[in-house]
Amino acid sequence: MIYATLKLLHILSIVVWIGGMVFAHFFLRPAAMQLEPPQRVRLMHATLQRFFSAVSGVVVLVLVSGLWMMGRVAKETVQAGLGFNMPLNWTLMTVLGLVMMAIFGHIRFALFKRLSKAVASTDWPAGGAALASIRTWVGINLAIGVVVIAIAVMMA
Repeated sequence: MIYATLKLLHILSIVVWIGGMVFAHFFLRPAAMQLEPPQRVRLMHATLQRFFSAVSGVVVLVLVSGLWMMGRVAKETVQAGLGFNMPLNWTLMTVLGLVMMAIFGHIRFALFKRLSKAVASTDWPAGGAALASIRTWVGINLAIGVVVIAIAVMMA
């Protein structure tokens, strides 16, 4: 029951993270482009601030639940007298997940900081440049996330 609950939390966390990136990248940003720079940059800043707060929690849940599930399977395998070799798909998902977390850290703590400074100083060109950088890195993270989902589904 604990394993199933953690797996559910793991998957729901990933849905929030990937789904949020899809929403922001393909729906919110194009719609926001109709606004004037001050309104657009403020809207994106407020939205990303909320989203990044949620993703910060999601990243912790994904990491803890994933490590716990791997550890539990490894422990049970060893207790059964067998050797544990982590499956290739788990290894790929773990490595790519850690890369995604590092990219999120860069987005959240470097690029979003630039955006926040631009909004605070009403420097809309700098805000637009920060948003463009965020968009690029979110696109990269989204692509990696799709690969992780494909690995989970195709190599299961």
